[in-house]
Amino acid sequence: MAQYFELHPENPQPRLLKQAVAILNAGGVVAVPTDSSYAIACHLDDKSAADRLRQIRRVDEKHLLTMLCRDLSELSNYARVDNKQYRLLKAITPGAYTFILDATREVPRRVSHPQRKTIGIRVPDHRVLQGLLEAHGAPLLATTLFAPQDADPMNDPEEIRGRFEKQLDAVIGAGPCPDQPTTVVDLTPMQTGGDAILVRQGRGDPAALGL
Repeated sequence: MAQYFELHPENPQPRLLKQAVAILNAGGVVAVPTDSSYAIACHLDDKSAADRLRQIRRVDEKHLLTMLCRDLSELSNYARVDNKQYRLLKAITPGAYTFILDATREVPRRVSHPQRKTIGIRVPDHRVLQGLLEAHGAPLLATTLFAPQDADPMNDPEEIRGRFEKQLDAVIGAGPCPDQPTTVVDLTPMQTGGDAILVRQGRGDPAALGL
């Protein structure tokens, strides 16, 4: 049975954030609000939790999961980024974008794409999620939350609670989110002098990236 935490969207209560972090550290899978839609997240280094996350989302190991980072200071541990890529990331984050980058050896194999050795990186612009990442002290592993057979991601915490109550360990409610996924941009071609590639248009404006 999922615990339900109702947090203030602008000033999230530290006590509730700490309780949510304890659930994540114990191997829990948690629904979290973002600046695009709700996502489900777990501890980066917990294989069992990552497997559960994929089961809930009904995706296999080829589906690229995303690392939620508080800011770009955590980037170098997990992704190979050159100066041009970094300048682009700095100009556009935080925001509703997911960036595909070359993974470093620090990234667990279950997180990176099995063939391409890439990783999805995201710096969200949402007070509650930023507070959770700060309280956790490390990136989280996440994927956008879609209900089975639904074309649009879930954006209402009460609906998530009703539909996933038995599968999730907690739902962090902070009011409705936008009902669009992130814009996904592949930055890996830039390593060899190519251009960024728009993979999926979502809430983030690709024009801000020159796409």
